[in-house]
Amino acid sequence: MQFGFAKNDITPRTGVELCGFGPFINRRGLTVRDRLWARAMAVRQGDTTLVIVSNDLAGVSPEVTALTRQFVREEVDLPDEAIMVHCTHTHSGPAIFTVNGWGAIDMPYVETLPRRIARAAVDAVKNLREATINYAAAPCEGISLNREYDQDAPPLEDVLRDDWRPAKPELTDTTTHVFTVQADSQLIGFLSYFGCHPVVCCQDTHYIHGDFAGVATGLLEREHPGAVGLFLQGALGDQNSCVVHKPEADSLLALDVIAARYANQVREGMRRAQPLAVDSLSRHAMPFTPGRIALTVEQIQAYIDEYQAVLHAPGASDADFNVRMAAVKLHAMRRILRQVQTGEAIEQTTELQAFRIGPLSLLATPFEIFRQIKEDIVARAQSPIPLVLGITNDELGYAPDRDTAARGGYAAQQVPLMLGALPFRNIHEELVEGVLKLEQAVVKETVTR
Repeated sequence: MQFGFAKNDITPRTGVELCGFGPFINRRGLTVRDRLWARAMAVRQGDTTLVIVSNDLAGVSPEVTALTRQFVREEVDLPDEAIMVHCTHTHSGPAIFTVNGWGAIDMPYVETLPRRIARAAVDAVKNLREATINYAAAPCEGISLNREYDQDAPPLEDVLRDDWRPAKPELTDTTTHVFTVQADSQLIGFLSYFGCHPVVCCQDTHYIHGDFAGVATGLLEREHPGAVGLFLQGALGDQNSCVVHKPEADSLLALDVIAARYANQVREGMRRAQPLAVDSLSRHAMPFTPGRIALTVEQIQAYIDEYQAVLHAPGASDADFNVRMAAVKLHAMRRILRQVQTGEAIEQTTELQAFRIGPLSLLATPFEIFRQIKEDIVARAQSPIPLVLGITNDELGYAPDRDTAARGGYAAQQVPLMLGALPFRNIHEELVEGVLKLEQAVVKETVTR
């Protein structure tokens, strides 16, 4: 078995708009607190090579993924399904994909990004050498809370205590999965997997960085010169960091505290890691088209009239949050009306992708998955170590669990409109079945090989 690691700088120039916390707040990155990175791991056995790149970005568009894969293929001749473009989902990086009102895309940055991501992937392949992989599941607490069920944000002085725990820890991830890779008795790379929205820093901050996941990974890399670390984002949809929407000074203080807390728990996993027997590699990708709710032309027009009334009211000001939010919804409904009138499909086809590395299955989706969906997948998965990833190869917003979808609100109803789409019809059940079908395919591929 061979492994290779590499990283490449993907930090934008200052002045680009940052992704997250809209609507239309003109939040620009004025200072680089920490560089952003594309960090890649390649693994090869026989004639099979897989590459995953973890990027300090909120997400990528299918177009960025396609170009990245093309550039990798041109240099090392890998098929698309062997290349996974994953993101950590920091809200302190540049806007990459179209989210109406949540950060304007900077065209020069986006056009140069695929080549920069591909550079990390290609270099990881070129760095392949014989190595061993080790694994541990370590306790990881005091990082997050479930924002759908813990409604009250704890005081800052409480969450910064080392002994702080959420009111309902069972509704959060309490484990980080850690992998270390060694060659010639030296650590050459590591991975940590955890599910939590990386939003320690708030809408009032203008610093570019990878939030707690990026800062923690950087800390660990500096402790192990020459090693490259990948953070793999899990089910982050309803799990926020324990510090969010605080003033800038509080956010920046908390960023280092929470990053150090997570790094400590990954260190424990690195210390515990035991050899993992990897005797095979396989990959699989499949299209996935989640259903959307249906609206008539009359219903869509009624929404348009409602939002226009807010925007066109006497004295309406673009400084008003409600006015800006109405603009987001109006833009989405106008787009949806055009789709319905022209017969264009309102349902978007995306990609689910899986890598099987011995007992480990990376089951990748383009959603901000809610924890219960992940738990339902893991409970029925065949793989000994099934890790469900979000924010991979595309970004289609939240995949809310059935209870959250029934309640409506931000994740179920508003975010789809931010992305110019109607809410999902039944994403919980559809995604569980889709990912399990994906996993069955990659397991079958492993057995066949």
